Amino acid sequence: MDKSIKDFWRIKLADVKETLESNNFEAFLADNADEAKKIVLEEIIPGTDAKSISWGGSQTFIATGLYKSLKDRQDFEVLDTFDKSISPEEGLERRRQALLADLFITGTNAVTESGMLVNLDMIGNRVAALTFGPKNVIVLVGRNKIVAGVDDAMFRVKNYAAPVNTIRLSKKTPCAKTSYCEDCKSPDRICNTWTITEKAFPKGRVKIVLINEDLGF
Repeated sequence: MDKSIKDFWRIKLADVKETLESNNFEAFLADNADEAKKIVLEEIIPGTDAKSISWGGSQTFIATGLYKSLKDRQDFEVLDTFDKSISPEEGLERRRQALLADLFITGTNAVTESGMLVNLDMIGNRVAALTFGPKNVIVLVGRNKIVAGVDDAMFRVKNYAAPVNTIRLSKKTPCAKTSYCEDCKSPDRICNTWTITEKAFPKGRVKIVLINEDLGF
């Protein structure tokens, strides 16, 4: 059964890779989280010639082991926005500085079968970096993020990814109790800025690793 599922997703992810490349993204296929980590460390990063690196909130980034591998690297200037030892003010400043990093790593809320990225952010640093600033962006994508179209992507974000994240972050929002979006006005609302990335510009700036595992929210 598991092999059949993996084989199904190999076919589907290969098709998504092709559509992403037609939209000027550089795309890679990984059979699992470990292979994704290897692709990023051995294939993608060396080709960027990056001198500074940072990241946006992504459970997939953590699940691949890339955060542990990169946070203490001495050959980069590392802007660790996940560092729990710093003050909230310093954390926000690092997020601002990360927008000028040579390389930014993040996840995405959804990828459509037509090769578009759909995201919804709280403070906006993740989607800002995806849109403009860092010279190169790596987006790590578990197969569970693939959806048919933009409407499906938005539904997925509002009624799965956002509620799960509010629960994870202990936010006081209605969806943390009901499990679905109520378009709240809570001060803790994490759904503030939408982006739909139809194409990468310049070509190849955004590099997407499609992973044949369910990862992240």
